[in-house]
Amino acid sequence: TLIDSTPGVLSAWETFANDYSLGDSAKIVHEAHGRRLYDTLKEYCRVDDEAKLLAEIDRFEDEVIAGGPTALPGAISLLKQLDQADKHGWNIVTSASSKYASQALKAAGMSVPAGLVTSSDVTAGKPHPAPYLAGAAKCGVDPRHCLVIEDAISGLKSGRSAGAKTLAVCTSTPREILLASDASPDYIVDDLTQ
Repeated sequence: TLIDSTPGVLSAWETFANDYSLGDSAKIVHEAHGRRLYDTLKEYCRVDDEAKLLAEIDRFEDEVIAGGPTALPGAISLLKQLDQADKHGWNIVTSASSKYASQALKAAGMSVPAGLVTSSDVTAGKPHPAPYLAGAAKCGVDPRHCLVIEDAISGLKSGRSAGAKTLAVCTSTPREILLASDASPDYIVDDLTQ
């Protein structure tokens, strides 16, 4: 939603598809978008050993960082506006690990918010409501008074099931796919410049 890590994600899934004989890596990229690597590597690569799984998450995320994450149009401006205007605060809720999230945000020219919620902070990832419930709690507000800004169907479902209003951003999932899904966003924009 805020960062374009597509080149690194495509490269990492291609590597893992080859290493684990997974077949079409592009299909996996689409299906796994917005979900925790902890869950997707277990599902697709069948990694059940906890130590190996954590090592593979690090290896995957290192390859994504090497791909050079960049800020999406309007993201930095939006965060600056939120810093200046929001009296309740805001945070980022991501399916990424805390290690990756902080590196990617910095690489994209963004600061790491104090309320950052990562895959390490919840036991159930998106589309479960736990990530956005944790995000609302860190802001000290009822999730029904939150706006979740998401580009992934799993994230939109997570925000909605937490009770928040949702804004779909068409930066990684085309509008027609978002609208045809069961994510049911309250609002939809092409990017964060609007």
